[in-house]
Amino acid sequence: MTEHALKRIAGKAKASPADVRRNNRSLIFNLLFPSSQYSRADLGRLTGLSRVAVSDVVNDMLDEGIIRENGYETGTGKGKRGTLLSIDTTRLHIISLDLSQQYLLQGAMTDLLGTPRQRMEVALDPESEIGIDVIVQLVDQLRTDIDATDATVIGIGVSCPGVVENGVVRVSTQLGWRDVDLKSVIESRFGIPVTVSNDVTSSMLTERYFGQAGPDLLFVKVDQGVGAALLIDDAPVHGVGNAGGEIGHISIDPDSGPQCPCGKRGCMEMLISAPALRTRMADEDREGRRDILRKAGTYLASALAMPVGLTDMADICVYGPPDIVNNTLLEAAQERLNRATASQFHAVTTIRRCQCGADVTLHGAAIAVLREYFSLQ
Repeated sequence: MTEHALKRIAGKAKASPADVRRNNRSLIFNLLFPSSQYSRADLGRLTGLSRVAVSDVVNDMLDEGIIRENGYETGTGKGKRGTLLSIDTTRLHIISLDLSQQYLLQGAMTDLLGTPRQRMEVALDPESEIGIDVIVQLVDQLRTDIDATDATVIGIGVSCPGVVENGVVRVSTQLGWRDVDLKSVIESRFGIPVTVSNDVTSSMLTERYFGQAGPDLLFVKVDQGVGAALLIDDAPVHGVGNAGGEIGHISIDPDSGPQCPCGKRGCMEMLISAPALRTRMADEDREGRRDILRKAGTYLASALAMPVGLTDMADICVYGPPDIVNNTLLEAAQERLNRATASQFHAVTTIRRCQCGADVTLHGAAIAVLREYFSLQ
């Protein structure tokens, strides 16, 4: 986490001792997550907290199972070596759900790093819709299996496509949902805190903490639809109506583009989503398929040029299936973006492929739970 972000968290401390303690927990967890190791003295120097404050918070986090002691500092200096602290991946767990995949509902029990330890899947018929009852059944099965191990679950994370506001899925065209209060339903059933996040935002968090991203990132997902998420100084930008990143129905060819079910022509989802591109490439030879992907890359870059200019963003990460998001598409996108944004005062923006693998959304659901649990915002 950046120094500025840490100061922002520190600035939220109130007069209440409980708030101060919660703030200090967040500071320390931020420094250790996901894979750093520090001694108590290091944490004091990095946070500015007193030795007593660090000791109190660390001892509580050790008892709770959030962190663990992990060996000693190395060095040749005289004196007692400090005990290193790191995230404990053995005692606390999270239930993560991914609702973004076509015909498939995925769930997992993860550790505090979001790594799946146990998985379950529900395959859906093409005509079937994901209903809340199916989601509850999957959580129930995961919870039953976890209870058998005496593990503690600190939260349930759900990643789904669409506009999400305070745990309510306001609209999801992919799921066919409108104003579905997923958070309340699951919390009332299991008595465990629930965090509901947009699937692209969840994937972006995985790239941030376990990929190649820094605290500023424009993340784009090209799959069944097209969506984006924006991270600035480690804070996701959701927008006034929590619809930030819903770029699938922005028209980039309103005159001659294909008709979209939303009523417009030339929407992003009709031009560069995986199903749309696969349909157009079905009867083409190799060079014809490459031409279609190159055109898709130029469309993508044209749509992203304006937000890049507005935010001065230097890093764009694109996630999607390898037959779509590959070198052909990305090289064409990079060339077009360079032409559209090059200037003497703007750094070159790199467009690259996400390397976090198929669990990127499932993993991100767990990270979203942690951010809520520790009030990292």
